[in-house]
Amino acid sequence: MRLIIATRNQSKVREIKGILSGIPCEIISLIDLPDKFTIVEDGETFFENAAKKSIPVSSMYKKDYVVGEDSGLVVDYLDGEPGVYSARYSGPDATDLENNHKLLTRLKDIPQEKRKARFICCLSLALAGIEKAKFKGTLEGIINNRLQGKNGFGYDPLFCIPRLQKTTAQLTTVQKNKISHRAKAFFQLKKFLMKNC
Repeated sequence: MRLIIATRNQSKVREIKGILSGIPCEIISLIDLPDKFTIVEDGETFFENAAKKSIPVSSMYKKDYVVGEDSGLVVDYLDGEPGVYSARYSGPDATDLENNHKLLTRLKDIPQEKRKARFICCLSLALAGIEKAKFKGTLEGIINNRLQGKNGFGYDPLFCIPRLQKTTAQLTTVQKNKISHRAKAFFQLKKFLMKNC
């Protein structure tokens, strides 16, 4: 049995494969499939968007597990922004840098104690068009007032973990994969697949 990661984002695929190493099934992504999928992420929650990826793909590839993932940043002071719009905060084709700059602008002059935030990762695991399980991981932190670090992607250069005094972009892949929201969600998935693959 294979596990299809329902994404074309190769940064995510690399990170996920690292976390899931050792599971007893082959891991592939949408890039490895002959069919092209148009996925519209118009759900109101991360879980809804994750299911919009897993269920349609698993309806076509009925013998494979398919995992849909949606994740993003939630900032308390901004009433949950950017939330499900994290990847397109500055517009439909926004770059990570543009999104980070918009967030910095929205939080201009806001003191450190009011910049609490969390990364959230939600997974939907489907088989033959039916959702079989859901998993969620979170990572608490604060938003820095400047970019720091070269690793990771998305909002990693702004997201600071107070107990480490580092942004997630300053962590190595190994360090990040032990504590990140994505790691927490995918470790739960890994446990499930070790029993059910």
